[in-house]
Amino acid sequence: MKKTTQPLLEEYQLGDLTLKNRVVMASLTRGRATNAGIVPTALMAQYYAQRASAGLILSEGTWLSPRAIGFINVPGIFTREQIEGWKLVTKAVHDKGGLIFSQLGHIGSASHPDFFDGELPAGPSAINPQTHSYTPEGFKATLTPRELTVAEIKETIQDYRQAAKNAREAGFDGVEIHAQAGMFIPQFLSLATNQRKDEYGGSIENRARIVFEILDAIIEVWHSTRIAIKFTPVALSHVGIVIPDVETIPMFQYILKKLNDYHLAYLHITGPAEDLTGTPVEALQNNYFSHFRHHYNGRLMANLGFTQESGNAILQEGTADLVSFGTPFIANPDLAERFKYHLPLSESNRDTYYSGGENGYTDYPAAVYDETIAQLDKADAEQRLDC
Repeated sequence: MKKTTQPLLEEYQLGDLTLKNRVVMASLTRGRATNAGIVPTALMAQYYAQRASAGLILSEGTWLSPRAIGFINVPGIFTREQIEGWKLVTKAVHDKGGLIFSQLGHIGSASHPDFFDGELPAGPSAINPQTHSYTPEGFKATLTPRELTVAEIKETIQDYRQAAKNAREAGFDGVEIHAQAGMFIPQFLSLATNQRKDEYGGSIENRARIVFEILDAIIEVWHSTRIAIKFTPVALSHVGIVIPDVETIPMFQYILKKLNDYHLAYLHITGPAEDLTGTPVEALQNNYFSHFRHHYNGRLMANLGFTQESGNAILQEGTADLVSFGTPFIANPDLAERFKYHLPLSESNRDTYYSGGENGYTDYPAAVYDETIAQLDKADAEQRLDC
């Protein structure tokens, strides 16, 4: 038997940033910006500071412009008040020795007229994404949007640039582009929602153009090693019609090949929550993350409901460089410490995920333990793992 170390707890060099460990807090929508200006609050600063022992915190998906909005009580980063609110958050995290990226989000056609004084939301094509938007009056089915003009697409790309600039002013350490299933960017990648006939539609190259124009715009205000992007390539449910199609695998092979030239902070990939058998992406069933590792030369962050054990395993095998955890961070603000001492995890209350003020938000306690006893328990646990 030999004493082991946990890859999750190893220091990691992310460009010019040194992460204290490889435990990343994934973006978690919590719905606590319950004010008219959707401004980050002191309560939110407390919440993020509690979790600053993560190697890196990713903020909740944050609206990058007024036209990006599609859910209530989610903060923005496009007004002066919002920037000042985020300064509270980033300072609180930095004061605790943490690092935090801003995740920039745009929901595109999956929004609702209730957010735009009755005007339709816009997307790549006038096609209903067939999902739901969480409005001030509750969940409502999406409608057929209007098609964005080329000029509006260019304006939206500049909105990403401005939001990235605002994030820098607000004190964030970098930005992550929210390109997960059902959002603005995947709507352009999908054959179901993009039937344009211009330079943003048709071929794989044209539909993926938006990704690289957004990256190019953000690189004007951030060094590439402070920029990341997150994809959910194989989501099968809860995202309407933006689901894998016959061009999903070649689409992402094209994207990965081009991303190799960008030298990003990392590429963040969410794995499949469902069986891929019988789908257009069935070929990824048994080699999902290794497929992305094979095609992408940069740093890879994996997300798939990992546990302490499976997170250590994927890092040990070299399939990923970083692992992000979502739900465990809700009830375990000290998640990295719990991993360090092999402590049990607390369970979160789903009823307070998206509302409740401090209840189910900042009132989850850190574990109380005697460090000497915990060290002995840790050594015993590691020896048993090696038996």
